[in-house]
Amino acid sequence: MTTDVRRATRWSRPLMFLVSVMAVCGVVALVGILVDSRVLTGAPIWLKPFKFAVSFVLYGATLAWMLSLLPRRSRAVERAVVVIVAVAVVENAWLIGQVIRGQTSHFNSSTPLNTALFAVMGAAIGVLFFAHLVIGIVVLIQRIPDRVAATAVGWGLGLSLLGMLAAVPMALPMQDPGIEGIGGAHSVGVPDGGPGLPIVGWSTTGGDLRIGHFVGLHALQALPILAILLTRFATRLDERTRARLLVVAGGAYGVLTVLLTWQALREQPLLRPDATTLAAVAALAVATATATGLVLARRRRPELALAA
Repeated sequence: MTTDVRRATRWSRPLMFLVSVMAVCGVVALVGILVDSRVLTGAPIWLKPFKFAVSFVLYGATLAWMLSLLPRRSRAVERAVVVIVAVAVVENAWLIGQVIRGQTSHFNSSTPLNTALFAVMGAAIGVLFFAHLVIGIVVLIQRIPDRVAATAVGWGLGLSLLGMLAAVPMALPMQDPGIEGIGGAHSVGVPDGGPGLPIVGWSTTGGDLRIGHFVGLHALQALPILAILLTRFATRLDERTRARLLVVAGGAYGVLTVLLTWQALREQPLLRPDATTLAAVAALAVATATATGLVLARRRRPELALAA
């Protein structure tokens, strides 16, 4: 399992274009954080564009690398990539535009224009979700030759879709804070903009749906990183065992994403779980450890693998 950056750049130039644009947007947003003292919903007004830009840099670079592993080109994937790039660029332009206007971007229904902009962006994210799904289906159909890489890419793409779905409750009627001009919320049980963790801003007084959303999305990076580590350092394990370990990790990661979203919906801060949440985490840890032990117990010895 190797990373060929040049090949990834040549294979998916639209995605690397996205990475370049988002890197520039990130620098602009960072400068904004440093020189613009305005605060919106309890955070520097440029913080959201900065976080989205960084997220899309990681997303674009990771997806380009994943697509470089495919055994052959696919028109469906190429079209899906163009859709993703277009949506990402438009969304970040919207975020920066709202900052310039001094307006919140998400859940803003204070004026007909803000309502329309948020509705259009919501629909665009739905299009991005579908395009991402198309890529996941093509990856499964084409079967990446490297079994470990294929497992990591498949689980990463699938779990990132779960992470996108974890954001859906933010805009449901149950998240209406009852504030005029606001039609949704990140936090559960407390208003948005209250005390939060550094940088990410996740609520420390109530639930926060951004946590499960964040964790699920970044399965796109977490599973391939784990695959690289297994390939690099677990050389005594055969390919099948490493792939099975990734399946265990992927399953645990998906359950963790759901668990974090469930915790948020129950109005619990991340760092103040109740006994029920702790019991669920403990059960997940035991199940993961047990499954890992079973996989390792069934591993093929090196000499048997060579003989086969």
